[in-house]
Amino acid sequence: MQESLLVLLRCPVTKSDLQLQVIARGHKQYNGVQQEVIEEGILFAGEDWFYPVIKGIPRLIVEAYADYEPFLRQHIPDYDQRRQRLENKYHGFMRYVIKKNRRTKQSFAQEWRLFDYGKDKTWDADPAGMFQRFLDETAETRASLAGNLIFDAGCGNGLLNQSIAQHGATILGMDFSLSIEEAYRQNSQPNALFIQGDVQYPPVAFEQFDIVHCSGVLIHTNNPELSFSCLDPHVKPGGKLSVWLYHPRQDFIHNLFNFIRRFTSRLPLRLQYYLYGVTLLPVSYIIKRIKGNKQNIREMMIDILDWFTPEFRHQFEQQEAATWYYKRIYAGVTTTTVNLFGYNMVGIKQKVPSR
Repeated sequence: MQESLLVLLRCPVTKSDLQLQVIARGHKQYNGVQQEVIEEGILFAGEDWFYPVIKGIPRLIVEAYADYEPFLRQHIPDYDQRRQRLENKYHGFMRYVIKKNRRTKQSFAQEWRLFDYGKDKTWDADPAGMFQRFLDETAETRASLAGNLIFDAGCGNGLLNQSIAQHGATILGMDFSLSIEEAYRQNSQPNALFIQGDVQYPPVAFEQFDIVHCSGVLIHTNNPELSFSCLDPHVKPGGKLSVWLYHPRQDFIHNLFNFIRRFTSRLPLRLQYYLYGVTLLPVSYIIKRIKGNKQNIREMMIDILDWFTPEFRHQFEQQEAATWYYKRIYAGVTTTTVNLFGYNMVGIKQKVPSR
């Protein structure tokens, strides 16, 4: 973690500023130059909330006090008392968040664990292709990105963030699962920053970002419009909110797979991995090779896991998604890209007149 990141961060629950207690400093190489970073620390917030910095990454999820108990217990002498105060005050809230998040964190950690940074493409695109897809989705150009502050809510493997940073923007990448660790480790750009966080409780300041981009994430939450509304406050007036969503398809195989996953997605994740590996993967391999698709085995398996293992997988018509923008005073609402599985939509946030 670079200490300069602190000005963008807030408690995901109270939105209060965070006070950093540094435990360990280290060095990370950016563009061939060693820079000092914070490897370990504690971030303290109002109303008794506290969050760890581990492996250089702020862990700003609501349930961090429980997920990272060994680390926190080691470094906070009164950890038990602090945890008890939180659980007494927020008992029902804690239970809700832990229950809604557990499966999603595990499924996406398993998915991205397969990714090979040296060999694999991300959704059939190399870094240059990913960057061009981002420009198309957000209706931006290479020149227009320079100097922008961008929030990528659901950054996955983090490779896109490096490409964006190389073109002069500062980009904060957030992901829910432990895949954020490898995204941070692989990063070589000083203006590509990474945190662990939840799209329904974004741990960032209000009205800070020129672009908030959320690609293929809202559809895997328990309430996509609620998740959309949680991102909205972080867009600057005049800034852009960009989301990629699945659309319904009139396709027998597609709808059959969605029907099957309603049942198989409830199975233990490791069992699903082996089940799909001996059933769907061989069929997918044969069909894709016949069609001339050059995906390798890992890329195919990531595609399968992304479809079948998430607890939630929602689809929306474009007209419905557009209403999310209109209800929150966005103008210029446009569908920028459409492909076989979904579409990207953007809108420009309007300044609400004071009353």
